[in-house]
Amino acid sequence: MNLKEMLNVADRIVFEKTGQHLDDLQAAVLRGTIQREKYKEIAKDFDCSESRIREIGSELWQILSEELGEDVNKTNFRSAMERLEVSIYSNVAQEESVQINSVNICGEARHPPNIPNSNPPNQETSNPQQTKTLHQDLSEMPEVGDFYSRTPELQTLTTWILQQHCRLITLTGISGIGKTSLAVQLVQQIKDEFEYAVWYTLDEFPTLEKFKSNLIQLFSHSEKQDSSPTNQKPLPLIKYLQNHRCLIVLDDVHHLFCSGEFAGKYKPESQEYRTLFKQIEKLSHQSCCMLIGWEQPREVTQVKSQNTSIRTLQLQGLDIAAGREILRDYGLEESDNSEALIHRYQGNPLWLKSVANLIQDLGGGVTELLPNDTILLPEDLKDVLQQQFDRLSELEKQIISLLAKESQPIDRAKLLENDIIPASDLPNALQSLSRRCLIEQQANFYTISPVLRQYAIARAV
Repeated sequence: MNLKEMLNVADRIVFEKTGQHLDDLQAAVLRGTIQREKYKEIAKDFDCSESRIREIGSELWQILSEELGEDVNKTNFRSAMERLEVSIYSNVAQEESVQINSVNICGEARHPPNIPNSNPPNQETSNPQQTKTLHQDLSEMPEVGDFYSRTPELQTLTTWILQQHCRLITLTGISGIGKTSLAVQLVQQIKDEFEYAVWYTLDEFPTLEKFKSNLIQLFSHSEKQDSSPTNQKPLPLIKYLQNHRCLIVLDDVHHLFCSGEFAGKYKPESQEYRTLFKQIEKLSHQSCCMLIGWEQPREVTQVKSQNTSIRTLQLQGLDIAAGREILRDYGLEESDNSEALIHRYQGNPLWLKSVANLIQDLGGGVTELLPNDTILLPEDLKDVLQQQFDRLSELEKQIISLLAKESQPIDRAKLLENDIIPASDLPNALQSLSRRCLIEQQANFYTISPVLRQYAIARAV
């Protein structure tokens, strides 16, 4: 069994014994046990005492021991679940198939004996004859506008959300690459798969309390409409995400982080968002939160394993065919140099539109205005790049300046030659620039795009 299967089977056992599904802390104790975390680490993650975690663990081990007929404890929980799996297979060896938590073995699905067919923690039983009311607050979501083919990216995100049920997804990329446009297209396609779909833009940085209040108000209001009015107090936000299938999109999340620091460092006033994102990642629920921005939380960008409920998609430029669609809108589709132009501006939709608009206004052609790999920087493009460059730490600016002076990729030793950059700080600075999508790495060598090089040189002048 994998982690999710173990949790779901344990939930069924606890439900059969107590009539209650696993609560958040119980699920956290089991998850931490499977991942070989100490009680102290589990307690730290959920801001409670170690003694409380031990108490919850002791209660769980007693229930599981009674139901499985063997002594179950923190040390042998994983092996006990694996023995249960083996015993289930043995008991149904004469049948055509067996299913544990919706995982089919050899064909037609059946449920394991002696384990009730209850839902995973905090999920409601679906009724094919019951139509759920959909609630959507997409007033802050931009209009789709021109959308250029992103079929592979759309398929990837759809799979992560609807099939793999990822809880926290980050969509990142350099300014103008099309993150928001892709997310809008995605939401339009999948929003009706959720009871709730909301989009919030963090450009004015709402406090966490205001953000949570807005969401809870939406949940509470809709629940009153869908059922008889009650005097119950609103639940914590995470409870709504557990009780309902929700899609939450937060755009421009880089506004949560400090300027002048390495990527992803929270502002003092936005630290509580870190706790929220951690809850969304770790606690059992049936919802999905997507974060869009130039930077992502540090704890998210560190995740590489595909066995977690977190995914990160770093968006790249458009292909040649899509780039030509943009140029065609500006009357440049017949240019014999259009493919080179698309490569030069890395298929970035905003960059291509900006330079194509300038070429159109000047009444020239690509070959005439951009001879010999010349890079034009229209003023609106400079403004966009300035916003992103202004967020850099001083050390990152120094590295960009050094890379801008080199026409070929250089290694770390070359960056340290002039003694401007401390050797101990260089790895963290390179990592931060990579997370901001401002540098390109080829093996142990680093470079920047022609557009960023031209902009960095212009800034220095």
